[in-house]
Amino acid sequence: MDTHVARSAEAEEEAALLDTIAKWLDRDVRPHVLRLEHADEWPAEMVEQMKELGLFGATIPVEYGGLGLSATVYAKIVEKIAEVWMSLSGIFNSHLIMAACVSRLGTDAQKAEWLPKFASGEIRGGLALTEPDCGTDLQAIRTRAVRDGDHYIVNGTKTWISNGIHGSCFALLVKTDSEAKPRHKGMSMLLAPKGPGFSVSKKLEKLGYKGIDSAELVFDDYRVPAANLIGGIEGQGLQTALGGLELGRINVAARGCGLASAALMDSVRYSQIRKTMGKPICEHQAIQLKLGEMATRVQAARLLTYDAARIYDAGLRCDMEAGMAKYFASEAAVENSLEALRIHGGYGYSKEYHVERYYRDAPLMCIGEGTNEIQRIIIAKQLVERFPA
Repeated sequence: MDTHVARSAEAEEEAALLDTIAKWLDRDVRPHVLRLEHADEWPAEMVEQMKELGLFGATIPVEYGGLGLSATVYAKIVEKIAEVWMSLSGIFNSHLIMAACVSRLGTDAQKAEWLPKFASGEIRGGLALTEPDCGTDLQAIRTRAVRDGDHYIVNGTKTWISNGIHGSCFALLVKTDSEAKPRHKGMSMLLAPKGPGFSVSKKLEKLGYKGIDSAELVFDDYRVPAANLIGGIEGQGLQTALGGLELGRINVAARGCGLASAALMDSVRYSQIRKTMGKPICEHQAIQLKLGEMATRVQAARLLTYDAARIYDAGLRCDMEAGMAKYFASEAAVENSLEALRIHGGYGYSKEYHVERYYRDAPLMCIGEGTNEIQRIIIAKQLVERFPA
């Protein structure tokens, strides 16, 4: 097929998919967001609809039943969903990071067994990295997995795990050798389906990011088959996790774009309706300055996100670019949400409007998938590595 024709067909498919997502959001999501978010209710019906749309297999290769979407198209979908309700994007993001760990580093047998079930949504779950005393410093994890014949016996606790209650399987980061030097050599990643010894101790209440469940997971002599060791070789857990987090950070950056855009567009609309001193507030210079800054942040965040996705799609290392996108876009969401609240005045503080939700949701993205402080350190280290004196 001619390259131009192929690209044109691909663009048409992308446009059709994004249009389908947009219609679903307008029809089945937007009318229910305020009720579900305020009730912190798991959106069971929407999850089933996301299964039908193929979102749980968005980035999983076609040969395993997924949509095989590029990170670029995936980012556009996430941005569009986050503009309406950011929590939905988290339900399939953590799941797709788990799938990416298997897709990129799993054995052929693991791919054949797990990826089709992940793609269909038959098995849904996420990534279990964080512990009560360990967040950014993953090498400090304490959850241990001891080999016992054809199984590992796992003991430990994970916390702030997305999909922890409603998910059924998790990519679980464990220590298989506590004495290894350097420490990351003793870390491994297991596919851990729920079963005896694996319990959810509690649902964690949050400021924002409602609807999606965040939970603490406890492993008490939990037995998992050794065949579930991702990649089949111990000591590759940290690399597996970091590889998955590249996609996760692109997702968070896209969420930031969506939330920043939603705050902007709500403000543009409101500023044309609300009048003070005899004219719409959009005609006041103070408001115009805010809107100009907000729009520029959205566009800059979007370009950084697409750049990181493009590099990821090329199969190249993109931790610096993904870190830049995640850092800038999440801060843009925070700043735009605050400006939107100020533009809306008292209505911005009201639960009848979406603005206060943006303000509560946005800070999460500065923390999740690696804090923005660590992102800046990663960027600096990569700069030095790429451009030695």
